[in-house]
Amino acid sequence: MSAISHELPRAAVNAKLTALISSSAVVVGILLSGFVISEPAPYEIYMTGLIAIWALFGLRISRAAMPLLVLLVTMNIGGMISMTQMADLAFTPLYLSVSLFLAFSAVFFASVTATQPGLYRPIFNAYVVSAVATSLLGIAGYFHAFPGAEMFTKYDRAAGAFQDPNVFGPFLVLPGIYLLYLILTGSVSRMPLLAVPLLIIALGIFFSFSRGAWGMFAVSAVLLTGCLFLQSASGKFRLRVVIMTIAALSLLTIAIIVILQLPGVAEMFSSRAHLEQSYDTARLGRFARYGIGFQMAMERPFGIGPLVFGKMFGEDTHDIWLKMLMDYGWLGFVSFLTLVVWTMVAGFRILLRDRPWQPYLLCAYVAFIGNIGLGTFIDIDHWRHMYLLLGLVWGAIALEYRHQRLLRPAFPGAPAIASTPA
Repeated sequence: MSAISHELPRAAVNAKLTALISSSAVVVGILLSGFVISEPAPYEIYMTGLIAIWALFGLRISRAAMPLLVLLVTMNIGGMISMTQMADLAFTPLYLSVSLFLAFSAVFFASVTATQPGLYRPIFNAYVVSAVATSLLGIAGYFHAFPGAEMFTKYDRAAGAFQDPNVFGPFLVLPGIYLLYLILTGSVSRMPLLAVPLLIIALGIFFSFSRGAWGMFAVSAVLLTGCLFLQSASGKFRLRVVIMTIAALSLLTIAIIVILQLPGVAEMFSSRAHLEQSYDTARLGRFARYGIGFQMAMERPFGIGPLVFGKMFGEDTHDIWLKMLMDYGWLGFVSFLTLVVWTMVAGFRILLRDRPWQPYLLCAYVAFIGNIGLGTFIDIDHWRHMYLLLGLVWGAIALEYRHQRLLRPAFPGAPAIASTPA
């Protein structure tokens, strides 16, 4: 009896210690995701080791998440086949290695969240910290706050610790949406604490002067608000959502008016606010390259090889669908399209179900929709946060699958077992 009483606490302590170590390891990876100056970034190096170690010690892939693995691997096989069409491989093997790593990172996040749903909260909190840190760097760079701060800008736009403002801005959308969710659903006393990081992230998005990030944050915020409105049957809560939305829009309008008074901001805002830029409508601009690229896809079903399109025309595809056709061939295109549709449909089916992980699914899902919409005008192939979003959504899909299995009767006529996975 004594041995058992000593053994149980020891087992409980070991379990808690293991959970703490695993959570901390994942948190470090998320923190590094906001610092991608070059490839391979510290994020890739760290996460490669973490995934390998986790795989050795029992990384379990849920049956429900297998489509994610199969479709991402098939997409990358398409890229390898496309590589055979190239005369000079150059940096293509490294590019495809990063592609394959990102695919496995999505499967990793889906697997660990499906196994340990408690990881959702530290992942989102770490993402907020990372976003605030890189936003502050971008804002400091834009205003030349200290010597050398300009390294955190590009084209006179805030880029944070990223290579491109057009990646920096969209990276900030999910943590911004998550903070907005907490404000809309949390207690009034916590609002000032949440408003500060949200303001920093919103300023980061604004000073990135990324039209895509502006639109993506707006669309994701509208989707989030709409889902919260539909999910609740409480008239009081719906009224609160409406009032908070009006208040947020009013404050945002005032903030933009104030910011536009700063020297140089109004000119940049006016320039970037146009729907069409000169590089869009030029003779071989973005829109012209779309037509040329899709015509080439009809003639080259295996693609032309990763990164070749940019060498041919001086600019990359700037469209994820054309990117898939050119760099991954029709096999990669069909795989990616299937994955996107599957993710959207499967995620939508469980989006408003009352589950402990539902808030995280909701935020990740609306941000995923925003990223896919943005992908029509820009290449999102190697965006780390895009694969994180895939993993977070598919982790919730796998959790719901397990939840439903636990509720299902063991044999016909047997009562359902009311149980929720830990």
